[in-house]
Amino acid sequence: MDFASLMKAQIAKPKDSDNTPSKYIRRGDIEAQRREAYAKEQADLEAARLARLEKKRKRDDEEAERQYVQQEKKKRLAEESRQRREAEAAEIEAQRRKRLGLLELKPVEPETLSDDVPEEQLREQLHAMDEPRVLFGETHAQRLKRWRALVEAQKRLNMTDGPIPTTLELVEEKDMKLPAELPKDKDDRLYVHRQLASYFDLVLSEWDTALRRRTREVRESLAGRQAYGHYTAAVSNLVPLFRKLEANELPDDILKPILEIVNLAQSKRYVDANDAYLRLSIGNTAWPIGVTMVGIHERSAREKLHEDGVSAHIMSDESTRKMIQGIKRSLTFAQTRWPPDELGQLMG
Repeated sequence: MDFASLMKAQIAKPKDSDNTPSKYIRRGDIEAQRREAYAKEQADLEAARLARLEKKRKRDDEEAERQYVQQEKKKRLAEESRQRREAEAAEIEAQRRKRLGLLELKPVEPETLSDDVPEEQLREQLHAMDEPRVLFGETHAQRLKRWRALVEAQKRLNMTDGPIPTTLELVEEKDMKLPAELPKDKDDRLYVHRQLASYFDLVLSEWDTALRRRTREVRESLAGRQAYGHYTAAVSNLVPLFRKLEANELPDDILKPILEIVNLAQSKRYVDANDAYLRLSIGNTAWPIGVTMVGIHERSAREKLHEDGVSAHIMSDESTRKMIQGIKRSLTFAQTRWPPDELGQLMG
């Protein structure tokens, strides 16, 4: 056997494994052991953290569920309480309106509106209700809420379909005769309000009918357009009167003269009614005419210009002035629709 064969055989022999531990450790092995221990420690910490988070999540879910149940219970109880209060208030209101002879309120229909309304359409609908399209600093949600509140308010009102829609229950023509004096009983006063509203509604309705019966040539003429303008002005001016009658806010110092005017007009005493109108509008107060102060001394007659309780109502505010003017226009038409028996009672 040659040397090459011996070397090849020697190399092919397996080496005996040495199980004796070495007294030297490589730095790489130490670093690997440290990293392995650190990774295991971090894994244990992460597992503990996840376990704590899971427990906290379960506690939070249980607490949220408990609070949700409590909130739902509170909402349900509050809704039931609100419904009971509304039912009691509706029953009291129905009894009051029945006692006063007013129209019954129609039940509010469930809302059929969509969740949202386009901005342009919302503004147009607000404008159609004679409401401001946009308020200062108002958002779309606030505008939508305001529009829905207006729609609900209109649904609640059971308005008549006369020239001036009103919530007062109108009486028949045979029951419109007003008393000469203002009654003191509350229910009788409210019935007087209904009679006044019925009378002016009748006058305006007859006025509108008379205007519609005109021929086209008369309607398009200058006098015809002016007559229609007087009618629309009278309707507009009498709206505050109807609103104050509905709310029972008309003062007695205005209600009594109006009652006298209408009572005389119903008796076809239009001249006397016109005198009552003048007392209501102008009154007995002293009017300042021309120069009222020419010196440094106060004159005795000047004190009458500032007396309390004698000021004319037409001088108080613009709404009252227009309301009285609307009464005068209605009185002027009434004498043409129901002429007096005596020519001396025709107003000039």
